[in-house]
Amino acid sequence: MPDLLSDILSLANPQSVVTGALQAGGDWAARFPPPAQVKFFGIARGACWMRLEGAEPARLEAGDVFLLSAPLAFVLASDPALPPLDVAAAFRGCADAAARLNDGDDFLMVGGHVDLNPDNGDLLHAVLPPMLLARAGSAPATASQWILDQLVQERLTGQPGAGSATAHLAQLLFLHLLRAHLASQEAFPPSWIRAITDRQLAPALRLMHGEPGRSWQLGELAKAAGMSRTSFATRFRAAAGLPPLAYLTEWRMRLARKALRETDTPVSTLAFSLGYTSESAFSHAFKRSVGIAPQRHRAAREDPANA
Repeated sequence: MPDLLSDILSLANPQSVVTGALQAGGDWAARFPPPAQVKFFGIARGACWMRLEGAEPARLEAGDVFLLSAPLAFVLASDPALPPLDVAAAFRGCADAAARLNDGDDFLMVGGHVDLNPDNGDLLHAVLPPMLLARAGSAPATASQWILDQLVQERLTGQPGAGSATAHLAQLLFLHLLRAHLASQEAFPPSWIRAITDRQLAPALRLMHGEPGRSWQLGELAKAAGMSRTSFATRFRAAAGLPPLAYLTEWRMRLARKALRETDTPVSTLAFSLGYTSESAFSHAFKRSVGIAPQRHRAAREDPANA
């Protein structure tokens, strides 16, 4: 049966990239500018205070990982009362080694960013909180310290294959952050993340994801969820933010966007594989959902000006 989170990740295609490390000792404070993209940071050694723009200072310990999806400036410091320095100066000229603040190495942090697919990356970005903190002691984050230790070793020792190892470890770290978010018991707004965490709806979602080209009927999906048609439709809309068959259409369109960008599958073949009886019917549905015709969306793969 399909793994629903993996299905979402295959479309959003997040690429986690480690971009730097910060080493500090003694009394120090550094101000980080608002990120232009999704950023993540992991405390590999030591502890510090984090003061996020508009929030109270929070204590971070080794193994803690936090992610920012909103353009919020923040300060990291040994003491939140210290005046911060611009962190850009510390990172200037540090392509691979860790940037340093003062002497000593009682604190070490690694950081990076997450690139999202331009077509379907909004699936992830829309459900991420402005700041997500995964504590090292929490159940979903038990592996964070090991991952951070390995990232530090790979980045700072320069062993053969370090680039590949770092990329895979960064991906794994981001996945642990998502798992922590899913396990947070947060009251998610209507969205796919709320739907896939609803155990009663999950069987129906797996059917739609597993066979998106099948002409699913509301009764079949309700039966898979063990509910009446009315109860299922009401619960699904409350969780996902749209009716079940509208969700199916949206899922088909996202699969189509990915296929059109990444493969040379003929539009007619793609249309039939997604449950449309003709290329024309598919093209009308695609244009209604995406705003442009399938052929134009595909053309943007070679020339973004055609988008």
